[in-house]
Amino acid sequence: MKSIFHYKNAMAAPKMEKVVLNVGTGTAMKKDKNKNDSIALRLAKITGQKGVFRGAKQSIASFKIRQGDPVGIVVTLRGGRMYGFLEKLINVALPRTKDFRGISRKAVDNIGNLTMGIREHTIFPETADEDIKDVFGMAITLVSTAKDKKEGLAFFELLGIPFKKEEEKKEPKKKK
Repeated sequence: MKSIFHYKNAMAAPKMEKVVLNVGTGTAMKKDKNKNDSIALRLAKITGQKGVFRGAKQSIASFKIRQGDPVGIVVTLRGGRMYGFLEKLINVALPRTKDFRGISRKAVDNIGNLTMGIREHTIFPETADEDIKDVFGMAITLVSTAKDKKEGLAFFELLGIPFKKEEEKKEPKKKK
């Protein structure tokens, strides 16, 4: 990275700041009181850290949600747990995803963070096969200190994130 972006100091190179996992439970707590707790337990098994329930910011009558009702769970990983989770995500979980062809390069935003969606939590090895009655998805955000999208893409490629291969765009054939 230092040779590509011409940093004057090695400490100016980007590094991982944190990994944030978000699970939206929505109105699941209205139907089953224990569903939020079971999702929180599974998320704690996957990450090794207990999640925090997030409440609704405002009441929405059509969704039967009151302000403060738990509608999601958030886990923020830093330090050793963050790097352990990243290793597990890249080497174990993503290869187990059905029809996985890589993460889109558009997932990196303009400030150098990568956000990806996981449809099934069952790709992680900690989830037991008998617990598959309630499958949930999650959003995983990798927050880095990269300054822009180009720097962020280079950093995540060096980190080992499997991006989609860039295909050459074929020009349509012209009719004579």
